[in-house]
Amino acid sequence: MGKLNDLTLAEARDGLAAGDFSAAELTEDCITAMEAARNLNAFITETPEIARERAATSDARRARGEALGALDGIPIAVKDLFCTTGTLTSAASHILDGFTPTYESTVSQNLINAGAVILGKTNLDEFAMGSANITSYYGNVKNPWIGPNGEDLVPGGSSGGSATAVAANICPGSIGTDTGGSIRQPASLCGVVGMKPTYGRCSRWGTVAFASSLDQAGPFARTVRDNALMLEGMAGHDPKDSTSAPIDVPNFEASISGDLKGLTVGIPEEYTLDGMPEEIQALWDQGAAWMREVGAEIKPVSLPHTKYALPAYYIVAPAEASSNLARYDGVRYGLRVEGATLDEMYENTRGSGFGAEVRRRVMIGTYVLSAGYYDAYYVKAQQVRTIILNEFNTVFEDVDVLLTPTAPNAAFPIGAKMDDPVAMYLNDVFTVPANMAGLPGISVPAGLDKSGLPLGLQIVAKPFDEETMFRAADALERAANFTAKPRYLGGQ
Repeated sequence: MGKLNDLTLAEARDGLAAGDFSAAELTEDCITAMEAARNLNAFITETPEIARERAATSDARRARGEALGALDGIPIAVKDLFCTTGTLTSAASHILDGFTPTYESTVSQNLINAGAVILGKTNLDEFAMGSANITSYYGNVKNPWIGPNGEDLVPGGSSGGSATAVAANICPGSIGTDTGGSIRQPASLCGVVGMKPTYGRCSRWGTVAFASSLDQAGPFARTVRDNALMLEGMAGHDPKDSTSAPIDVPNFEASISGDLKGLTVGIPEEYTLDGMPEEIQALWDQGAAWMREVGAEIKPVSLPHTKYALPAYYIVAPAEASSNLARYDGVRYGLRVEGATLDEMYENTRGSGFGAEVRRRVMIGTYVLSAGYYDAYYVKAQQVRTIILNEFNTVFEDVDVLLTPTAPNAAFPIGAKMDDPVAMYLNDVFTVPANMAGLPGISVPAGLDKSGLPLGLQIVAKPFDEETMFRAADALERAANFTAKPRYLGGQ
């Protein structure tokens, strides 16, 4: 059978059900893989003893013939943005040094209730602010894919640790958060499947906030089916979160049918960018052809205000971040750097505790919310956001899903683009519109660039229509037949 950590989530589930191996054996192989991959820096905190205990508990439930959760005995990794009882929750920031919550985020609790075994907390860009996982206080995460000249590559961000954990076969599934593409973009760069649900599908309670109107938890896995299983385990209405939608969680796995008969796929013309690599355009065209071959109708559509989504996002998101991060002051928890006065203590703590990118975004956010600029920037950006949402609603009257590239490039070397924040922000150009409109989106690995690095295609669906999104994504996955492995796992 090989190493159990190489199994997909569905394969692990079926193997456990058949008695081919135990949850303890599966978990032990994943722990071994986690320890062997420390050079990738995918984890901030490893919790092997907790994992072993929960695996043993799962095996005991199974032996007694008790009812089992959908993810019972399955090892997963959790982005270190979700509060976890008794385990360091750092948001990859110095300012949260030593913060160990006494409560569990709703999403991680849902997964625990479903029987999942948590291996540890994954690395990320500090406070989820980044597109390359290079802003963490705990150091860069390395992509398991390696550059053509042996150079270390970024995994994408902000959920780069969660993407790397799945891509390196440390675990079959993980969770991250997506504010402007922070699940889908690293999924594309690491060659795995990552999706952002509809805003409100998953609770935000107990998740360290970046931009409250945009943040949404979502899963990583190696297949679309596994992604659907993960989402079913983590989603659901939460009365503790006022933005959580009071809507039932469907059987997402059952939505996967293998064909797209009767489905209309929109191709938004505005996602063709000047200077976009030809191989990304070619893969996009190929993706449309694949979907046509399995029964879908392909239809060009227009989203004229898409070009304003990214600049509007980088007004709205920093504004919300500046408000959310005001609570980190050194008084109640985390880092405290003393000063002669209270104001000086605030300044010292925040200056030392926040990294450069977080400080940049807080300053931008404070600026656009200040007197004299609020109407000119923040209000205008929210108006643009409404227009973008209305355009999506209009387009979805004629099509069922949209097909676009996920990212404008493959993974790039660690250290590149660091001197140009705007160039880094442009990595989110294809993913941000779905966040601005609160729509579900998924990235599926579909091909390789000329350097042999993975490229993803994105499917965006109507609000709370993840079922159609999974159906389309599964068909795309089957057609693409992406079997390449990163060099870290012995691939080319």
